[in-house]
Amino acid sequence: MSAAKHHGLWVAEHGDGLHVGLRGHGRAYSHPDCSCVVHWSDPDDAERSAFGVPSVRVVLRQILRCQGLEGFFVALESALRRRMLAKTDLDWLRKGTNAGARAAIAFARSDADSGLESLLRWRLRRCGLRVRTQQSITSVGRVDFVIGERLIVEVDGAPNHDSESHRHKDLVRDANAAAWGFVTLRFDYALVVHDWDTVELAILGLVDRGLHLA
Repeated sequence: MSAAKHHGLWVAEHGDGLHVGLRGHGRAYSHPDCSCVVHWSDPDDAERSAFGVPSVRVVLRQILRCQGLEGFFVALESALRRRMLAKTDLDWLRKGTNAGARAAIAFARSDADSGLESLLRWRLRRCGLRVRTQQSITSVGRVDFVIGERLIVEVDGAPNHDSESHRHKDLVRDANAAAWGFVTLRFDYALVVHDWDTVELAILGLVDRGLHLA
């Protein structure tokens, strides 16, 4: 996923070795002690020199094939946030992918501040919840998500959230939210990426008790 990172796209960590892009008429040579993953380009990917970095739309299609729909969606929202995709690029992706990807494109937004936000919204879509993003709350400020009317969900991906000063600011925000009748759940990178079951159970547990309603 080096090309995606080169473009500044958010991609989840994957420990499955080096990924190498080859043009359709290229050749792959076996070599010892290497478990690289080869990505073959389609004819309509031929929009760069042999040693150039593939375009964002080509990278997204390769992510779809390699990492699946979830990885594609997260990288797609990252590209939309950075305004790296024109309408022609989205049309190209709709035409050159599949029904799942087209649904992901329709669901995608351009206001996700991080890949964690995209990941959480994508995984919650199947729960049928009303999820609003980047909402402004009185005495709190902008929050990542509001589910229903009263449940705030924050995802803290930046390392500076671990600092004492930032932790204090988060506690103040949560206390102010409680004063206005909101309940706040806060998750970090490790929980969202590696322990999603706990995140989902925490959210649905409060929803089942009706704490997300006014």
